[in-house]
Amino acid sequence: MCLNEPNVPKELFALDNVVLCPYRAVHTPESFQASAVTVIANLEAFFSNRPLITPITND
Repeated sequence: MCLNEPNVPKELFALDNVVLCPYRAVHTPESFQASAVTVIANLEAFFSNRPLITPITND
């Protein structure tokens, strides 16, 4: 749960004609471009035996 989630009135959950869904501001052309740049940078680093830009660990 996020700290700044909207306070949705509980009555809305019981209505059949209301659809509640998360706000997805991340799906923008700019965010997709940034993701592509990061993926390419990670691939270049990997195939050049350099540390990844955004490594994932098991910690």
